[in-house]
Amino acid sequence: MTTHPTTPHLLQPYPGLPVTLTDVGEGRPVLLLHGGAGPASMTAITDRFAPTRRVLAPTHPGWDDTPRPDWFAGVDGLVETYLDLLDDLHLHDVLVLGSSFGGWLAAEMAVRDRGRRIGRLVLVGAIGPEVPGHPVRMPNQAPGQEPGQAPDGPDGPRPGPSPEAIRTMLAYTGPALADPKLLHRLGRVTVPTLAVWGENDAVVTPDFGRAYAAAIPDARFEVIPDAGHLPWREAPEATFAAIDAFVAAGEGPAQDSQSM
Repeated sequence: MTTHPTTPHLLQPYPGLPVTLTDVGEGRPVLLLHGGAGPASMTAITDRFAPTRRVLAPTHPGWDDTPRPDWFAGVDGLVETYLDLLDDLHLHDVLVLGSSFGGWLAAEMAVRDRGRRIGRLVLVGAIGPEVPGHPVRMPNQAPGQEPGQAPDGPDGPRPGPSPEAIRTMLAYTGPALADPKLLHRLGRVTVPTLAVWGENDAVVTPDFGRAYAAAIPDARFEVIPDAGHLPWREAPEATFAAIDAFVAAGEGPAQDSQSM
């Protein structure tokens, strides 16, 4: 798969808060929200959408040596920042896709989307709600492994979140790695939603995913066989087939979206 050239640039949604944003492609907008593995983990998804869509892929402040001011903590801050981004760019009918921690952000954005900017939602191995009996498990793997994955992939060991990335994530999530109120508030999500889960996900199990999807009205839930926490890496064909079919089901005349 060809990697599309990108030119990350800095936005400043609030004074003292620089946010690195990759903006590539043209067409209907897609917002990609990465998890603990960082923005590089989403490259294959960017490449999937960039030929036909405009892809916006922010780096959450604190990842990849980007600054995170001490005052900028908590999931709320990121969620409001990204909703403001959609407003500032005058974007509509946005497909929001979030993986792991990014899935939490995506779900919370859909709950709070008073401006009706979001058109469809894809959650991949997402964390966020507190599901009784199904705790979120922090990565507990040998150096160089991705959480929820087998020790080696077809090209050898894959890098996992760094200790610094985990510390940054905890600054947003807190030690519980969950919001006990979120599961009850997901009923406010009104956009079509797909939840995609790796069959062997050890960070958040498929049963966790089923409970997540069940809380969202009319959400679809799909398990990807022989895949872990980042299923597009271990089973790309099945993962992208599920996502492509979901996206295609919502295609129609494009609404106007202004460019940056």
